[in-house]
Amino acid sequence: MQLTRNQQHALAWIAIAALLMLLFWMLGPVLMPFMVAAVLAYALSPAVRALQAACGGYLPRLLAVLVVEIAFVLLVLAVMLLLLPILSNEIPRMRDQLPGWVERGQTMLNPWLQAMGISFQVDAASLKHLVLQAFNVSFQDGFEQAFASLRIGGSVALAVIGNLVLVPVVLFYLLLDWRRCVRHVEALVPLPMRSAYDSFVDEADQVLGQYLRGQLSVMLALSIYYGLTLWWFGLELAWPIGIFTGLAVFVPYVGFGLGLLLAAFAGLLQMGPAEALWMVAVVYGLGQLIESFVLTPRLVGERIGLHPLHVIFALLAFGQLLGFIGVLVALPVSAVMLVAIRRLRQHYQASALYRGL
Repeated sequence: MQLTRNQQHALAWIAIAALLMLLFWMLGPVLMPFMVAAVLAYALSPAVRALQAACGGYLPRLLAVLVVEIAFVLLVLAVMLLLLPILSNEIPRMRDQLPGWVERGQTMLNPWLQAMGISFQVDAASLKHLVLQAFNVSFQDGFEQAFASLRIGGSVALAVIGNLVLVPVVLFYLLLDWRRCVRHVEALVPLPMRSAYDSFVDEADQVLGQYLRGQLSVMLALSIYYGLTLWWFGLELAWPIGIFTGLAVFVPYVGFGLGLLLAAFAGLLQMGPAEALWMVAVVYGLGQLIESFVLTPRLVGERIGLHPLHVIFALLAFGQLLGFIGVLVALPVSAVMLVAIRRLRQHYQASALYRGL
């Protein structure tokens, strides 16, 4: 069977795509910081252009890139620093209250244990001494323990530290040469396909921009919601925990779960167990419903043209295929794939095969 020229070209492109996917899969750990930096460069390049335009074009791109990247790093650090008041407030409380929790737990469990013939006693004074030792570790001891941990898991620690250093460096060079990188990619596109490529990229760019704006709207709305509701329940650290939870939902499920644990932990230390569990159940249960069925489908899914069921499926599918990174890129990649599927459908419906000619 003789293949036509178009069929040969299609098979060649399929083979190239398959080889690239295999290469990405084999080099996944190495490519991860470059992929993260590329996604960040795509998201931050409009800010670089806007900053240069605001300065009338007199600001060199190097300075614009430095300003934007430093601002982004400071923003990430500010989000991480939201954990400091939580830890500095709750660790002393836990140190003071843990012996009392153990005593109350022993009082509650003793009748059950004795009925089963088990004798269990805890020396409260010894327990308090151990807790004080655990929470009053000196800086030198803490540094020695951390160094020992690094030696034990040296390869993992070096990989994490290497990625943390590599991502900002790669991001800087990508932002600096972003337009040149785009031109190099465009130069590889065959001339007969250039108009279709430009149209596809423009549409995908619009969809991804709508996704980012929608995701930022969800994060802002949830930060306000969690902060207000936790404050209404009387939690002292309501706003740090609420803002952290709202911003962390950018990582689906993981951010929500971490915020829930922080709120439950802070509530247990400040209130009774019943009040803390009731607060967490109401605030985070309602918050999950609002996020899953109102905010994300309408502000993110509808803006990029994804049905709520498509959003759920994309998160599960990409998480299964690529793990944590897959959950992060599920919706933006699905948005680009949606644009490609629309184009393929239009091409198919306009073909002789569809019309039966």
